[in-house]
Amino acid sequence: MSTPNEQKKLIEEIGQVNEERLRLSPLAARIYALLALSSYDGLTFDEIKDSIQASKSSTSVNINVLIQLSYVEYHTVSGDRKRYFRMAKDYQQQALERYHQSLKNDVALIEKINAFNKVHHSEKFKIEKSLGGIMQNYYKEQQKLIKVTIDKITKFKTEEK
Repeated sequence: MSTPNEQKKLIEEIGQVNEERLRLSPLAARIYALLALSSYDGLTFDEIKDSIQASKSSTSVNINVLIQLSYVEYHTVSGDRKRYFRMAKDYQQQALERYHQSLKNDVALIEKINAFNKVHHSEKFKIEKSLGGIMQNYYKEQQKLIKVTIDKITKFKTEEK
C-alpha cells in the first residue's frame, strides 16, 4: 500500500510530464495525475480540491478544461448529488488516434518539402533527400505500431463487453 507522501511525489512526477506532453496547466496536469492514480469509481470535487490543495475556483476551472478536452469524465450515483470524476474511458485510444493522424500529416508534409526542393533547390534536395526519407520511414513505422496498438485496444474493449 502506498503512503500519501509516495502518492504526492508520483502525482507531481506524472503532472510534470503531462504538463509538457499534453500542454496542460500545472494544476490540470496534477488533477489528471491524481485521477490516473485513483480508483475507477472516481473522486468527488471536494476530494480532488483537498488532495491537490487548490481553491474551489481553480479546481473547477481546471476540471472543466479536462472535461472539454475529453481527458476526464464524470458520473453520478443514484441518490447522491455529487459528481464523481475519473479519467475518460476512451482517452488513451483517442490520444493514439490523434497522434496517428499527426504522423500522417508529418509524412505528407515531408513529401511536399521533398517535392518542392526537388524542383526549386535540386542541390539541397540531393543532399537532404535521404534525411527526409529517413524521417518519413520513421513516421511510417510509428504509424504502423500505433495502428496495431489501437486495434488491440479496440479488440480488448469488444471482448470486455
